[in-house]
Amino acid sequence: MAGVLKRFFVGRPLASTQMEEQRLSKKIALAIFSSDALSSTAYATEEILFVTALGASSLALGLSTLVPIAIVVSVLLAIVISSYRQVIFAYPSGGGAYVVSRENLGENSSLVAGASLMVDYVLTVAVSISAGVAAIVSIPAFRDLAEHRVPLGVALIVGITLMNMRGVKESGSVFAIPTYIYLLVLAALILYGLARTFFGDIDRVPFNAEFFDGKLEEGGSLGIFLLLKGFSSGAVALTGVEAISNGVPAFRRPESKNAAITLVWMGALLGGLFFGVSLLAQELHPYPSEHRTVMAQMGLQVFGNGPAFVILQVATAAILTLAANTAYNGFPGVVSIIAKDGYLPRQLAHRGDRLVFSNAIVVLAGMAVALLVAFRGVTNALIPLYAVGVFLSFTLSQTGMVLHHRRHREPKWRRNIALNGVGALATFVVLLIVSITKFASGAWVPLVVIPLIVLLFKGIKKHYRRIADSLRVPPGWRPPALRHGVVILAQRVDAGVMDAVGYARSTSPDHIVALTVVADGIEAEQIEKQWSQNNMPVPLEVVFAPSGDFTDVVMRFVDELHQRWGTNTTMTVVIPELATEHLWQQVLHNQSVLVLKGRLLFRAQTVVTSIPYVAPETSIVAADETPEL
Repeated sequence: MAGVLKRFFVGRPLASTQMEEQRLSKKIALAIFSSDALSSTAYATEEILFVTALGASSLALGLSTLVPIAIVVSVLLAIVISSYRQVIFAYPSGGGAYVVSRENLGENSSLVAGASLMVDYVLTVAVSISAGVAAIVSIPAFRDLAEHRVPLGVALIVGITLMNMRGVKESGSVFAIPTYIYLLVLAALILYGLARTFFGDIDRVPFNAEFFDGKLEEGGSLGIFLLLKGFSSGAVALTGVEAISNGVPAFRRPESKNAAITLVWMGALLGGLFFGVSLLAQELHPYPSEHRTVMAQMGLQVFGNGPAFVILQVATAAILTLAANTAYNGFPGVVSIIAKDGYLPRQLAHRGDRLVFSNAIVVLAGMAVALLVAFRGVTNALIPLYAVGVFLSFTLSQTGMVLHHRRHREPKWRRNIALNGVGALATFVVLLIVSITKFASGAWVPLVVIPLIVLLFKGIKKHYRRIADSLRVPPGWRPPALRHGVVILAQRVDAGVMDAVGYARSTSPDHIVALTVVADGIEAEQIEKQWSQNNMPVPLEVVFAPSGDFTDVVMRFVDELHQRWGTNTTMTVVIPELATEHLWQQVLHNQSVLVLKGRLLFRAQTVVTSIPYVAPETSIVAADETPEL
């Protein structure tokens, strides 16, 4: 049944030879890797207003900052895009900031970059899903779902997770359609809205003080701190830009060229749409509100409460939700590289039967659900956590590229150093602004979590290194001669014990003994009588356990035998187990040995062998017959 359900939700296994078929075209890759960055156009402008229009400031002052902040963010975006385009050609194997830092800045920097990317991707899922839910509940027909933000968000994460478990190409083909619909609808909103404002054919968004989250519509004061904090909120538009450089191997050949073209297209679309939304907002005067998103306010004003508005909201909800898909494609790739380097469990480096990193996908989903539940699905509560990891990885990546150009001195290396140097400085300044202005709002969380993840990386690496050192074979080493001892568990003389004794003797052990655990002398007498009557060719040892602690008694007995037979003896514990016809019948049998097997499997120099047998309809031997063993 488990296999049937897995095939239904995930699909049939793919052969490794089909890996080439799973590569992505530029059109599909743009939708997959750019959905996070492009989706920020739906909430970045609103996040700026949530800072610059509240507190001692006013809505009018907040609106006046939108276009200047959008211009600065667009310039910063162009610098970052240019830098990551170089990363794609320099490191086509993927990994982005982690690989660049590893090759140029050293272990500690690479681990910080890797931790930053992991935090960024987990937050991408949480923020995208929470923003998608906010867009859904902004549709009048779904307003009642506002009280169920968290369950709805968790359900969306589960759905996207299952879709990504089916494979990159299949999930990409499905998710590409909503992405392109959103681009068309948003472009129509901007162009149609600006055209109407130019001809004076549209009024501003009606201001409702009851739903306004701030205090003042006019007047107030906007200090440099709030202005910088607003800029740091707008800078979330750059999140997801690094995803393409992390996933270069997923592109069709030539991978680097196709990835670079896709990156440029993403930058152009993101910069143009973000600036357009900010310009339209400055004209229409929407206001920050938990009741209805800024995008929904502008959509109602431009399109009216008709089909176009519904399409806009549905498309916005879809792109915000599917923005999480960027993380589902970027996170597993980065994590697999880190795991191959030995800083994460190696299971995360293995592809599943659909040729995706299934374990990493499940880990990402689990951490995103935990974050969504912890912050109750509120987008602007998660945003302050978001940008720190993003700009930290940007800074490390561009600093690493400066050293890369100095070392390789490829054509135009001086120009590239200047470009990356400016980029590193700019992103570092933004990192400081975000960390300082949003520290109390939650930016301290990634500043604490990232070092903890780095310590986790080092702890895992230390463990793997210690194990490798202990298992390393010195020159000229030869395996020592080992002795073999067998312990057969027996509670009575039956078909299972007969099979177990026959198997144990066939291995020609140096030592062999049968063990029975009894509660009292009556049970001991019964088993000894059966053993004698059947002339069993293996000595029987009886151990009393009045408290019924079967597992501990067996473990102690095996330890005693090890001392008795010598520490160079490999112990094999043979356990006869009844093979049941139905799954439910398994609950009625073999439970006492289940825990025992689990403990024995982690005991050094110990082998556990189960001998399954089927209960015969008649007894194997008569009571007075001697079994042939």
